[in-house]
Amino acid sequence: MTESLNYAKRLMSQMKEVQPTFRGLDDMALERGVILDVPLYLIRQGLQSPVLVADTNTYEAAGQTLMNCLEAAGVNSRLCLIKPDEQGDVVADERSLMQLLIEVEPERTGCLIAVGSGTIHDITRFAAHRTGKPFISVPTAPSVDGFTSAGAPIVVRGIKQTFAATAPLAIFADLDILVKAPQPLVAAGFGDMLGKYTSLLDWKFSSTTAGEPYDEGVAAITEQALEACVKHVQAIGDRTEEGIRILMTALIESGIAMLLFGQSHPASGAEHHLSHYWEMAYLRLGKRALL
Repeated sequence: MTESLNYAKRLMSQMKEVQPTFRGLDDMALERGVILDVPLYLIRQGLQSPVLVADTNTYEAAGQTLMNCLEAAGVNSRLCLIKPDEQGDVVADERSLMQLLIEVEPERTGCLIAVGSGTIHDITRFAAHRTGKPFISVPTAPSVDGFTSAGAPIVVRGIKQTFAATAPLAIFADLDILVKAPQPLVAAGFGDMLGKYTSLLDWKFSSTTAGEPYDEGVAAITEQALEACVKHVQAIGDRTEEGIRILMTALIESGIAMLLFGQSHPASGAEHHLSHYWEMAYLRLGKRALL
């Protein structure tokens, strides 16, 4: 774990001291084999009867392994396999949300576990927020900085909107799983980090010209994460263990920056508006989404 990620963790601890009601990111692990630690964490936290949320690809990548681990540890879990749309894409929309919300029985479900990348996490964090259940993050690809976010971009009647949601209690990022992620998902994560060039400029500009709140320390977390990715672009492109560790660390740090600031300004600007516009346009045309 990098020094900057440790710094971000210390900031999170300070935030909880100032805001005792804040719940999120009690634990972070980015190492090989950490998926095996999830059952013990749930037992220690008293989180029984989890609902594991995945799609067919992420279930194959990590979901089956996790369910076997939970069963071996005596943790009774259930699986919610989110169904794809007509184009074969899993989308964070009304249908996916309703599928999961039906599975979350208030008296029976202790927590949710998001096993996947951005879309699965958005679906899970929204459902967790609306049902009052905590959730655990198990990323399967270093593809997006939203793993630790408290906001969920959801497509409602074809329009993508960001809703208040829930940050995970813990994130277990297993390098053995992440290094096997498809190349397009790794490229998407690197592209998400490159977007910080414009988002950081947008944030600074809006602060200077319109008086919007700005935090130099939080901006520095995102900037350092971006610089680390650019510096190690070859290792990331080659999907070496060190390259994937650097990219995933940067994505986690970017998400923490948003949590610390309380809004998405540190990591999301005009480039995200354009991305959401193109995504909605493809949905209207019945085309598969672009990463």
